Order: sequence, then structure tokens, then C-alpha cells
Amino acid sequence: MQLSQLLTSLAQKDVWGNLEVEITGLAYDSRQVKPGDLFVAIKGLTADGHDFIPQALERGAAAVVVQDARITHHASHITHPAYILVPNSRQALAHLSAAFHGYPARQLKVIGVTGTDGKTTTVNLVQAILTAAGCKTGMISTVNALIGDEYYDTGLHVTTPDAPDVQRYLAQMVAAGTEYAILESTSHGLAQHRVTACEYDVAVVTNITHEHLDYHGTYEEYRAVKACLFRDLATSFRKPDTPKVSILNADDSSFGYLRAIPADRHLTYGLTSLADVTARDIVSSPEATHFTAQTPRGGFEVRSSLVGPFNVDNILAAIAVGISQDMPLEAMQEGIASVTGVVGRMERIDLGQDFTGIVDFAHTPNSLKRALETARGLTQGEVIVVFGCAGLRDAAKRPMMGEIAGRLADRVVITAEDPRTESLDDIMASIAIGSEKAGGREGEHYWRIGDRGEAIEFAIQLAQAGDLVIVTGKGHERTMCFGTTEYPWSDHEAVRTALERRLRRKGSR
Repeated sequence: MQLSQLLTSLAQKDVWGNLEVEITGLAYDSRQVKPGDLFVAIKGLTADGHDFIPQALERGAAAVVVQDARITHHASHITHPAYILVPNSRQALAHLSAAFHGYPARQLKVIGVTGTDGKTTTVNLVQAILTAAGCKTGMISTVNALIGDEYYDTGLHVTTPDAPDVQRYLAQMVAAGTEYAILESTSHGLAQHRVTACEYDVAVVTNITHEHLDYHGTYEEYRAVKACLFRDLATSFRKPDTPKVSILNADDSSFGYLRAIPADRHLTYGLTSLADVTARDIVSSPEATHFTAQTPRGGFEVRSSLVGPFNVDNILAAIAVGISQDMPLEAMQEGIASVTGVVGRMERIDLGQDFTGIVDFAHTPNSLKRALETARGLTQGEVIVVFGCAGLRDAAKRPMMGEIAGRLADRVVITAEDPRTESLDDIMASIAIGSEKAGGREGEHYWRIGDRGEAIEFAIQLAQAGDLVIVTGKGHERTMCFGTTEYPWSDHEAVRTALERRLRRKGSR
């Protein structure tokens, strides 16, 4: 594609140099540049892409996009390569990626799901409902991407893939004949323009609670970033006979704020009687959840393997999406029933032990509270929780989570969860403050064990018959960060290893 044609995707730009060059790819990491690429210089948290423009040019970049005007100070003398100055290079990267791939989102119906907790589960439920209705679907979550019949890993840690990857996935979906794309849209993904130019048709929120204040600064700013998904409905590409729909949680504190944002149609869900989609006669057991869904198109029975009150909310959100797309009620029943679990979300690890073992992704105060409340309903014995808090992330939540764990669990094992360059001892001490506030005593009610494998082993050995051990914070993730290095890690493998050791010891007696 010629650079001049590609640049029509940018509303604001100043250009210097030869625009009649062929662009064969996009890159924002100078180490990944190939001859003919357009290099987009992005200012990151730890590095500035503008500093690596010489390396990008050495590797054959045909043109460069910048947002630092100093780079183009002598631009009047530039003939080759071309330089393009934009107000925001991250935003430009998204629009350029969409244009490079032929604006794939304009050929799909796109559903975005945001919120603090429950996004991945809701994305999977929506995908299952649409598939049960006979629609060809694709999805991009923080766990994986589904394109055609193939699943792809989307990354190491919980965030939306970068814009070039998102647009490439969408283009692959179009090539596979996909009708619906369901995108998990994180606050970082929205703030960093990873999902800009995704041309959303339906925006869904699960909830908005305390999280990522290290990045966003305040709850109000965090909420405003989440709201971008809903504001984008008004400016996104209009597709024939496809209304823009806003789906809101009537029980969440964000409801009034988000309801004020215009959309062609608003649908609400929740347990309040005023919600458009609600649940009646909820019956929960350790194995399943049953309730009657009430919708604008009538009621139907829901049976799900997903447990916990929070999963009722996730199911209702998915039903609201189904209602917005005129899916048959029978397809909603079938799709919900088909989701037997989501990796790293209240996922049982059972090797035949006489207690329950669970791996869950809960890494926020609200999600930890919900996970432990659910765990309490799954056992008559004690609840033992293993968790930590990430370094270089929201420090204010650490004592909050310590207090929640101390109040809702019988035994608490505090450990590492991606400490990064922070002191692990300091992180654990901050969590311990909350455990002490909840009345816990170290060595009796809570323990600090920095090695996560040893912490999980300790909890597994501590458990008695009928107890429940829940390991939270990592879920599906397959690495853990110490310093600046990502090391291979799996809570699933660590729990299985600890269980195998316990069972071997028990069998040798």
C-alpha cells in the first residue's frame, strides 16, 4: 500500500518527504522493523520509540510517524524517508493498522466488553450464545483469540493485544467468514488506543471498581477511560441495519454515569426489578447455578456450571447481548449451558484429594471478595487462600485485599505475584497490614511465604479433609515477573505438583 493512501486514515498530520513509497508493514518496535515498514515511534512508560528512530531507519524503515515535533525540526530538508507528525502516535498506530488491513471491523459486528471483573467470562458466554444461534464468531480476550476454529495465545499478562495485533486478528476473522467479533476491552487497551478503530456496535460493562489506580490516578479517571467504549459508539463506523447498543449493569455504581452517554438503544441487566434482563429464583450449589431469566422477550430457565453470584451477573450481561441481537431464547439456554468453565476462573484442580483445590484470577479487591464469598459456599470446612499483589501496580489495594482475605478466609498465605522491581517483602508487609486489621495473627491466621511455589505447597499441606484451597491472582497467566524478567510460571502446575506430593506422602503411609 502506498504511504499517501495509508495516511488518508489520519485526520490530523503534518508530512515531509516522499509519500509515494510502498509500505509493506507496520512496526512500533525498532527491533522488529523490516525493509519497507512504516515505523511508528511511541512514548512508553520505560522507553521512548523516538530514541530508536536511527535503528529503525538502519533496518530499512520506509517512513516514520512521530508525535515529538522536535524530531521534525529540520523537516524542510527531508526528502527520504518521509516523516509524519501526529498529535498521538498510539492513536495513529491504531488507525494506520485498520487501514493497512482494509478496515476489517467495518465488515464485522463488533461487541466490546469492559469492566473491572468478569470480562473474560462474559466474552466467552457471549461467544457461546452467538455460536449456538448459528452465527460464525471470533473473539479476542486477555486469555486467547478465537479465529475460525483455531485458538491463539494473546500474551503473557492481562491486557488487550496491541493495535496491529488486534487489527490483524480482525482481518483474519473477516477472511474466515466471521460475522461477530467479541473483544475484551481493558482500561489499558482503551487508554492506549489498542482498540481504537474497532468500530464497536455493542458496548457492555460488567462493573467498575477499585483497580489500576497506579496508571489512571483516580477512580474517576479510571471510570472515564472505561466510558470511552460507550462514547465510541457515537463516532464509530455506521453499518447497515446495525444499531449502536449500550448494555449496562443496573446494580453497579457506574450505571448513572454510563447511562448518560447516548446510544441508539440502552439495555440494562442486574438483580433489580427495574432491569431489562434480570434473574429470579436463583438456586446455587457447589456444582451449578440455576435461575429463571426475565427478559423483554419473555422468560426462560438457565442452567450453568459457573458458580457464584458474580457469574449470575456475567450470564445476565451475555443474555442482554443476545437480546440486543435478536438471538433465539433457546440459543441463549444452549450457549450458557455449553460454557462449563473458563481457564483460571474458579477452575477446580482435582487429583482425587479429599479437599477442594481452585485456581482463580481474582486480583482486585472486589474480585477477591467475590471469589472468597463463593468459596465459602462451596465447603463446610475451612477456606485457605493464597494470593499476592503485583509490583509497580495499584499499591492502595494491597491492605484492602489483605483485610478482605483476613475477614473472609480462615487461613491466608501471602506470597509473590509479579513483584517486578519492587521489594517483595514490602509488598507482603502492606498486605499483612490489612490481615492484621481483620484480626489476623501471623503464624496462626496468616503467613508470609515469598516463594509462590512454596506458598502453594504450604497451603495444600495445611488443608484438612473437606477444606478448600483457592490460589488467586495469576489464573491463566503463564509467566511471573521478577525484576524486569518474565519467568515461566503456572498456578495450575504448581497446585498439581503440590497435590501430587501430598497424595504420594499419604499413599506411602
